[in-house]
Amino acid sequence: MIERSSTVDSTVVESIIEKRLGGDRLSLEEGILLFNADLTLLGHAATQVRNELHPEGIVTFVIDRNVATTNVCIIDCGFCAFYTPPRSDKGYVTELDEVYQNLDDLTALGGTQVLFQGGINPDLRLKHYVNLFQKVMEKYPHVHIHSMSPEEIDYLCKSEKMTAEQVFEELKAAGLNSFPGGGAEILVDRVRKEISPKKASADRWLDIMRSCHNVGLKASATMMYGHVETIEERVIHFLKLRQLQDETEVFRAFIPWSFSSPGTPRMSHLPMAGGEDYVRTMAVGRLMMDNIPNFQTGWVTEGVKMAQTALAFGANDMGGILMEERVVKATGIVNDTNVDEFIRLIKKAGYKAAQRDTNYKIIRHCD
Repeated sequence: MIERSSTVDSTVVESIIEKRLGGDRLSLEEGILLFNADLTLLGHAATQVRNELHPEGIVTFVIDRNVATTNVCIIDCGFCAFYTPPRSDKGYVTELDEVYQNLDDLTALGGTQVLFQGGINPDLRLKHYVNLFQKVMEKYPHVHIHSMSPEEIDYLCKSEKMTAEQVFEELKAAGLNSFPGGGAEILVDRVRKEISPKKASADRWLDIMRSCHNVGLKASATMMYGHVETIEERVIHFLKLRQLQDETEVFRAFIPWSFSSPGTPRMSHLPMAGGEDYVRTMAVGRLMMDNIPNFQTGWVTEGVKMAQTALAFGANDMGGILMEERVVKATGIVNDTNVDEFIRLIKKAGYKAAQRDTNYKIIRHCD
């Protein structure tokens, strides 16, 4: 999937890296050329930038749980193997008792974060999510709700005839602590129209993140690469995130992951991106997006060993253990982990391990 050129002068790529390490920002053309850099050189540069932001040598993780609110969805993305259409006998909406059981399990493990994720179910209105968050906060006030997605916010805006800021205000008052950046895929409309034509546009995704900032919430940014996009479009994605971060500082973290082709209904013919593509994308992202402090590994799609490798290419956070993740598993890719394995992987890579909360505050050092 990487579009590399053997004709690029290595000294040109080295000069770009020197420019970045000297504190200057990189352009679209320079970002494209970075994908031709020697992998070891790229890793060293991304690590140096990461160490400037995180000089204490700590790699963090969060103990969290995924709760699938519903698998019913009307968006019909070509790469999604999780959803089912409305009125399907396979559809479900998770009941509150099951949510409580999931959060009891999370609390028993010392967890602090829940990610409610699901499809765009036309039967679920804003009141449903407000009630869900309120009930969770009443029973589990120590758990941070890191939930929803720009696509869900966009749908609620349409169904409730409200602005994104109004929807966010309602959810924040009910207990929403921070906002995941799912559904970014590639922030180029050519790509979005091919793989998820019913999703909001790239500008709308960015506008919703701007509204998130306007109500005082923080978010993460994501990227699903390795399908129909070009290298130039990946770098455009980086630059759009960097520009919005300049404006708002809304993003706490960036999480790239590769497209998972097994089990997907209409894109299974596409080859999966390899490990080199993953760490190269992580490193170039770290060099391009100088204003996003935390880069998370994508172990759910890449596996824990590749996530550990990403720590040598600019990542400083292992993300969450994601108890009961279902969306990626629906494609046939199954990777599981636990707290002890996270700690072992971090230490084996030469870093200090620490558990954090949703707000990136360290809860405990894992000596």
